[in-house]
Amino acid sequence: MVKKKTAFVCSDCGAEFARWQGQCSECRAWNTVTEFRVPSVKAPPRSAAMAGYAGMVDAKVQTLDEVNLESLPRFSTGFKEFDRVLGGGVVPGSAILIGGSPGAGKSTVLLQTMCLLAQSMNTLYVTGEESLQQVAMRAHRLGLPTNKLRTLAETNVETICQLALQEKPSIMVIDSIQVMHMSDVQSAPGSVSQVRESAAYLTRFAKQNQVAIFMVGHVTKDGSLAGPKVLEHCIDCSILLEGSSDSRFRTLRGNKNRFGAVNELGVFAMTGQGLKEVSNPSAIFLNRGEEQTPGSLVMVIWEGTRPLLVEVQALVDYSQLANPRRVTVGLEQNRLAMLLAVLHRHGGLQVADQDVFVNVVGGVKVSETSADLALIVALVSSFKNYALERQLVVFGEVGLGGEIRPVPSGQERLKEAAKHGFKRAIVPSANKPKEPIEGMEVIAVNSLSDALDALF
Repeated sequence: MVKKKTAFVCSDCGAEFARWQGQCSECRAWNTVTEFRVPSVKAPPRSAAMAGYAGMVDAKVQTLDEVNLESLPRFSTGFKEFDRVLGGGVVPGSAILIGGSPGAGKSTVLLQTMCLLAQSMNTLYVTGEESLQQVAMRAHRLGLPTNKLRTLAETNVETICQLALQEKPSIMVIDSIQVMHMSDVQSAPGSVSQVRESAAYLTRFAKQNQVAIFMVGHVTKDGSLAGPKVLEHCIDCSILLEGSSDSRFRTLRGNKNRFGAVNELGVFAMTGQGLKEVSNPSAIFLNRGEEQTPGSLVMVIWEGTRPLLVEVQALVDYSQLANPRRVTVGLEQNRLAMLLAVLHRHGGLQVADQDVFVNVVGGVKVSETSADLALIVALVSSFKNYALERQLVVFGEVGLGGEIRPVPSGQERLKEAAKHGFKRAIVPSANKPKEPIEGMEVIAVNSLSDALDALF
């Protein structure tokens, strides 16, 4: 009798061990290592055309220029913002993971997409968390065409793939991967082993049968995708739908994409008829009041393949605490501490006894360094209680020596600002355009002191 193989896996990080131990040596969590039987995972079912080649070698070594790219044309989701994040559309045979917090709109945007695509191709919507009646009720509430969308309520992965071979869909949705399970894996749905094996099985099925699969994934309390890290490694594209419950806007951001740019951003608005795409995101993030207040400034950031104008707000106020607070929303807190030190050393402004609050309007998360100069200018504006002009835009990276470093795509950033009516810009010297931009005065600076002298 063949002895069954067992393994010990941490339910938090997915690390494997040869024997049980109380603490995971990788993530340092206690009592998370559990035993499970190693499954003899079967290969996913293949189509009849591919099954005919089972007795012969179908692998062939060839050069890249011999690969036929025309056989895999992308197709649109029906949303330009969605296509932008995916890199231009859906690639047949790709596995796409879409995550987000509860209520963000993951199921809604996928249901809208599938109902639209069902009018021109075969589609299959698999739900494991809702009944078919609930899905139909939501589709009718959103006013979507439901006459051609094929649906299935099932959580067994092998059964889903067998039925998919009969339906022959071009695109399929799995909602969600955390509730799917495989018969050979002896653990509960949502565990590390179930999520890992189910995702790997579905990914192989997508590649072998040229079916594009969208998998819905849950997120943890810190905003990262739940499940083992191998889940993000085996799929082709990982996108995250972000948005707070008190805001009607949702942002779709690409974290991994084998077929397009990473960190591409798509903006949607949640309405009574579902998610509506926002074609000009800068317009909604620049919805400012009539009266200009100190500490408010517009900067130009680069998201994916396009510039985006957002407003940054800073509030500097005297602190009654021994350790003044440093609070950031949409920016990295450690970078704020570094810029405050640069401002003290090279700008002559001391805020050690001041509380500093920074916010990026609209819920946008800024990670690039082009926001450095705009953030420092906003801090000085709030500290001096000096309101900046409304038609001013600022961007540039600030070095530890107080120098202003150039940022990529400076020409495109200035053109985007001029298109929205901005008349003046403070930019690094290396980003100064060779030809003047009509209707805009561009001031090039080399150091932080130059920028502060030009403004204050």
